Amino acid sequence: MERIQSINLERIGWCLADRGMTRDELAREVDIAPATLTKVLDGEAGLTFNQLRKLAAFFGRGTLFFLAPGPVDETTAHTPQFRTLANQKPELSARLKLLIERVEHQRTIYMALREELDPEDVVRFSPPKFVGLSVAEAAQTVRQWLGLADRNDFNSYRAALEARGLLVFQSNGYQGQWQIAKESPILGFSLYDPTCPVIFVKKQDSDARQTFTLMHELGHLLLHKTSSIDDESDLHSHAGAEQEANAFAGHLLVPEAFLLSIRDDERPDEVAMLDDWLAPQRKAWGVSGEVILRRLVDVGRLPKAQYAAYRQWWATRELPPKTGGSRAYRNREPKHIFGDGYVRTVLDALNSRRISLTKASTYLDNLKISDLHELERHYAGI
Repeated sequence: MERIQSINLERIGWCLADRGMTRDELAREVDIAPATLTKVLDGEAGLTFNQLRKLAAFFGRGTLFFLAPGPVDETTAHTPQFRTLANQKPELSARLKLLIERVEHQRTIYMALREELDPEDVVRFSPPKFVGLSVAEAAQTVRQWLGLADRNDFNSYRAALEARGLLVFQSNGYQGQWQIAKESPILGFSLYDPTCPVIFVKKQDSDARQTFTLMHELGHLLLHKTSSIDDESDLHSHAGAEQEANAFAGHLLVPEAFLLSIRDDERPDEVAMLDDWLAPQRKAWGVSGEVILRRLVDVGRLPKAQYAAYRQWWATRELPPKTGGSRAYRNREPKHIFGDGYVRTVLDALNSRRISLTKASTYLDNLKISDLHELERHYAGI
């Protein structure tokens, strides 16, 4: 098989350094024998086109990137949003860095498709102004801007954000290119853009916990107008921008008026019973018991010691064994990952013959053609 000899080896070296990887780690990731890759990087052999394509896909680059002459221009190799996140968490894994770039690429696809379909029909991101408002007042303004009802869950919050021109992606629960590893402490990130920001939320055991991450990231986008990446410690921070984003999320999800429905005289002393006590509110508002308890602490209705004891109990509680998931509805996974607005845009572009079936499949997590047709039928209500 013919091998390509004109590969810019300096660019492969730059990608390895950028990802903090060794040659052997790269060989495992792209399924090339370590000895073969070593010969390539030492200039003793070339790569087949398929090998080069796999290598380029792993690094989130086009094949031409590794054939172009000259060194990498580091000022253009990564977007400002990517560099913001990488600077916030220098220890980010290679897979997470690639995921961030993949999300940026998906947003670029979405924006190009929606402009081509009907630029006049595009929902523009146009957030309210917060000049002179406290965090609580800003949160109330955003509730009105989003048109939130009194009863919500993660999906309705997500739909409300999408209706205002944001993209909301959710990591896949299965091993794959859209998953944040279970062992990773990262819970979500946001990429600021004045025309179409995107929030990425890690799939968690509870939709309610995902909801707080979602609104925490929204706080960064609206209050700070910046990209952010956050782990568990950030969502409990009591200082700086993270504290503001936490306060914003708490006030947005649980406004002070909501707290009037909670009877303090019925509050149990045993922390393990607090979730049961708050069950009606948790279900109605689509939030975790912790968010409500934190808000009760904020308004002086719950001792900080009891809240701390609850957090300790929750972190060490015994969980029931997990059952295996099913991928019987593989055709609907793109909707769960990318959101309804993104999927509809791709399908509209397909139906109007602006993209091919193969392109649509690529844009929708590489769905098989049969699954893509099933997804079309799902949206058509057939």
